[in-house]
Amino acid sequence: MEKLVVCPYKRPNALCRLICFPWAGGGTSQLAQWGKLFSNSIEVSSVRLAGRESRLKEPFAKDMTTIVNEITSVLLKELQEKPFAFFGHSFGSYISFAVALHLKEKYGLEPIHLFVSGAHAPQSEELLPIKSIPISDTEDEDILTYIQILGGTPSELLQNEDIKEHLLLTFREDVRVLQTFSFENAERNVPFSCDITCFNGSEDKPHDLEAWHDLTSGDTSFYKLPGGHFYLLEPSNEIFLIKHITRCIENAGL
Repeated sequence: MEKLVVCPYKRPNALCRLICFPWAGGGTSQLAQWGKLFSNSIEVSSVRLAGRESRLKEPFAKDMTTIVNEITSVLLKELQEKPFAFFGHSFGSYISFAVALHLKEKYGLEPIHLFVSGAHAPQSEELLPIKSIPISDTEDEDILTYIQILGGTPSELLQNEDIKEHLLLTFREDVRVLQTFSFENAERNVPFSCDITCFNGSEDKPHDLEAWHDLTSGDTSFYKLPGGHFYLLEPSNEIFLIKHITRCIENAGL
């Protein structure tokens, strides 16, 4: 459990668990720290994928199914015990969706709220260009340039050759996993009934958010916050996210 899920601020009496899913190339350091910012009614955890942090020596997952199965097998008992919500950013949004879908289809479990950030809806055609990137043949310098444009990685970290090399490898492997993920929403099939909230940075590239509407019979809402792809690392935006997520969870009538 501790290998996969990082929860530095345990709240055994919390009413709800918020499980966070980091971005491509990312670890648990930022989102796990949200735990100290939420009220005692919400316990925050962050998922740690293989190949990073304390799982550095483990091989990277080869596809989305492997990740979904691992997360589900580790978290299932906890998720059956009390209500839960998911927050994912970018690559993490697709993992959170895939895990939520698996939980609903196989176990009849559903988050009380799905919070997605900086991501197209999973059935959107806007995802196709990402899936067609020849990631194995892409030069390190091109990936590094892309990471720098996205932001979110302190420049001093990229000056360290070992850190830079591992970040490039992790990012490459995460994109490879994303390319194995596919979801086609059957006509008139609405997989969820929970509310979905979509966040995006105002200066980030536009994402196909509207299509998230088609994935739930619950409410879908959209928020644009100032900043680029990593708008959520700005303290003022972080405060907004935490207040908004708290309000949504507390209004869920737990």
